[in-house]
Amino acid sequence: MNNTLIPSPAHNIERLAPVLESAAAYVQQAKAPATLRAYRVDWNAFTAWCEAAGLAALPATPSTVALFVAAEADAGRKVATIGRRLAAIAKAHQAAGFDSPASLKHAAVAEVWHGVRRVKGVAQTAKAPAVVDTLRAMVGQLPDSLLGVRDRALLLLGFAGAFRRSELVGLTVEDVAIQRDGLVVTLRRSKTDQEGQGRKVGIPYGSRPETCPVRAVQAWLEAAHPAGPLFCSVNRHGQAGAALTAQSVALVVKRYAAAAGLDAAQFAGHSLRAGLATAAAVAGVSERAIMVQTGHRSAAMVRRYIRDGNLFRENAAAGVGL
Repeated sequence: MNNTLIPSPAHNIERLAPVLESAAAYVQQAKAPATLRAYRVDWNAFTAWCEAAGLAALPATPSTVALFVAAEADAGRKVATIGRRLAAIAKAHQAAGFDSPASLKHAAVAEVWHGVRRVKGVAQTAKAPAVVDTLRAMVGQLPDSLLGVRDRALLLLGFAGAFRRSELVGLTVEDVAIQRDGLVVTLRRSKTDQEGQGRKVGIPYGSRPETCPVRAVQAWLEAAHPAGPLFCSVNRHGQAGAALTAQSVALVVKRYAAAAGLDAAQFAGHSLRAGLATAAAVAGVSERAIMVQTGHRSAAMVRRYIRDGNLFRENAAAGVGL
């Protein structure tokens, strides 16, 4: 039970027990399940290190956290991983009613953290975007089977909607509606919409039948008649089964990247989302229109794709006559 939820005086606790349980459950829902799982892993890593070092984990001191950050960096952990572990330490202390020893207001933590970022660098190693030519090459490797029908719909819808893996596998049949101008997809919840306000994404018809996301989804619905989850597994007998996982999306992308002669290690589920944003930037689509499709709330994130897309579109060296 979260100590911060226990009221005073103490004799009210028994009477309020059902409400306290409900409140604790809502606290658990404040973060996405994947985030909570990551925090548990990070907190366990911190407590294990503290135990081995003979130091207190709860409450911990800023000096202990600073030493942990240095140890993680020496062990080869990525900057993003260490940053997430600092967040987990802070959350655990806040839940227990203690001030966070992981805050950068503590000089010991801030100096070590800035030093780690300087030495290791903070640039993330991004997966390659599956731009239009790449996507066409991947689609060209699809088998003539129910699995191929599903994967065509998965790849093309994931690209055209710039969907995250979790968004794709979270779609149900009721979330897609084919209309005159294309497909309307209703996202009930996403990474940036944890409260479930929802948003609608328009998927237009493609100019080529083989790469049209609307026709691809329609073909999958007619062939598999899925009930509940839009995208589900297909067994070796060609029968539809359980809902796909987010990891399944990554495996599908990697499978067809490899089949197309590409380096599968450079591609993942995010390649579809990055591919649409990058291809749209190359085509001169406005920043606002890209953000509407991707659901990005931060223009800074979208501008990374735009910069990548414009590397050769507006290149100073291209106009000097080399």
